[in-house]
Amino acid sequence: MDSNYVTDPVVFLIDTLFSLYILAVALRFLLQWTQADFYNPVSQFLVKITHPPLRILRRFIPAMGRIDTSSLVLALLLQILANFAILAIKGVSIDILALGVLSFTDLLKMLLDIFVYAIFAGAILSWFAPGAYGGASSLLYSLTDPLLSVCRRVIPDLGGIDLSPLVALVLLQLAKMMILPPLHELAALLS
Repeated sequence: MDSNYVTDPVVFLIDTLFSLYILAVALRFLLQWTQADFYNPVSQFLVKITHPPLRILRRFIPAMGRIDTSSLVLALLLQILANFAILAIKGVSIDILALGVLSFTDLLKMLLDIFVYAIFAGAILSWFAPGAYGGASSLLYSLTDPLLSVCRRVIPDLGGIDLSPLVALVLLQLAKMMILPPLHELAALLS
């Protein structure tokens, strides 16, 4: 029997469970940073599922202005733990510094992907339900408006056509192409 037969499902489960929880912590960080509606049901769900470990971390890691550093530290620690577990199951050894760089890169990719998917979802929502401002849509707009408003200031008004989502997506993709590969190479060099 192939060893991948057992290890692949275990790796899949570990990756999925950790990724979902890291996503919840990252969304909580981003929504808090963008000052989204705290009483929104989605926000309340994220607060409830991430509060226990954050309550402990906040005793030791203070916030820096609007930046909830304990959420970032928790997300990074969870990503390190997930990557370590997955690599250990696969039988790959890695230097602790390389593991840290790899985990930071994975977390940064997730944060950039959150913005990409939120901009896509907001654009699609604006086509099918223009002006809708309900639970999840208000969080989408709270999350993407800071980035899109910067793009709107740079792009001239084109007669009612908002190209800011397109520009933001291009900029996010460029950031992923320019920032992530050097970090992956650094992790490979350190391992």
